[in-house]
Amino acid sequence: MIVDRETRAAFTEALDLLARKTLEDEKTLGVGFPYVTRPDGSWDTMYASRSAGYDGEAWSHGNWFCGFWVGLLLISHLHTGKAEALELARERMRMVADRSGDPNTHDIGFIFLSSALPAFHITGDETYAEIGLNAARQLRARLVRTDRGAYVSSWGPHDDIRGRRSSAIDTMANLPLLYWAAGQARDDSFLVAGELHAQATERAFIRPDLSTYHAVEYDLPSGERRRGYTFQGYGDESFWSRGQGWAVLGFAETARATGSLAYLALAHRLADRFLEALGDATAAPWDFDDPAGPDATLDTAASAIMANALLQVADLEPDAELAEERRSQAIGILRDLCREHLSRDDAERGLLRHGCYSRPHNIGPDAAVLFGEYYFAEALLMVLKPGALRATPARLDPAGSATP
Repeated sequence: MIVDRETRAAFTEALDLLARKTLEDEKTLGVGFPYVTRPDGSWDTMYASRSAGYDGEAWSHGNWFCGFWVGLLLISHLHTGKAEALELARERMRMVADRSGDPNTHDIGFIFLSSALPAFHITGDETYAEIGLNAARQLRARLVRTDRGAYVSSWGPHDDIRGRRSSAIDTMANLPLLYWAAGQARDDSFLVAGELHAQATERAFIRPDLSTYHAVEYDLPSGERRRGYTFQGYGDESFWSRGQGWAVLGFAETARATGSLAYLALAHRLADRFLEALGDATAAPWDFDDPAGPDATLDTAASAIMANALLQVADLEPDAELAEERRSQAIGILRDLCREHLSRDDAERGLLRHGCYSRPHNIGPDAAVLFGEYYFAEALLMVLKPGALRATPARLDPAGSATP
């Protein structure tokens, strides 16, 4: 698809803003990493070393977003060509690298998919590949066997039954770390772990209406779903918008890794469910089932994640007409975000207004959120400079596997 001049200009402006703001912020952040903006527009920060863990019965996710800041610096470098941005990314990577041995969270995928892997792709420095492989080993170690298969547990130490029983839809978007490691290390055990998790997620997370649960607690050892529930959605049975984006990303990446058309078809169906609910809105609500309806809190991050996922689906889709449709839908979402929700205000340090980290916990309920910034910027770069941050996949073989 040829991008028209107006769209290219809008996307370039957004990346120009990103590059300028990230380089300016690096002068004031110290060793903290941004994650949400405060009401005054400044970044709230957290040390990269803060791991996830239980405090009594309460669970803290720790710093699962530090890699996204590295990724934004890398995107800034690729967009502007400035060596300063690459050097800052290298410095930040040194602060993040020790988390590759963290045994407490599935979010180790998010951390290193956005930092070590693109740094390796850009520089060819094997140090970053080793960091990524170490992180992938920790993620693979979270695999829990059941009588019905296996899944990757999302939270907590491996020996803590509370986390061992549970998984989240977010885990689907962490799986690409396993798939990359399978190729990098020539070790299919990473691929097997990821695909087993995708199969368990398809069975346990997807409702008959094609919306998804945020989290599932499994019965052990049977592997049956005991309950579906939410931490960040409106209710246990509601349609949490961001989770749908994580699901489409994960199933598209599973299709990419396995060559299976069935996973790609599932990604299409889940994307259609999101787009149907989105309608003509310029950004998704934080939860499509919020009774506030059109007045519901927005989550631009959910829209950015879905746009990113649609681009990946388009890259894989063997049907040229359908691939063009998905790419057009993604670009339409990105154009809406640029037109209606881009922050050009220097007092607001984020790029996208109206992201929603967690409304139930009142954390960044209407703010710039770092993961939204990353998936938005990555999607813009995918359109303007395909293959710059990560390799562009080959289209799937239309004669490929029809079933997982």
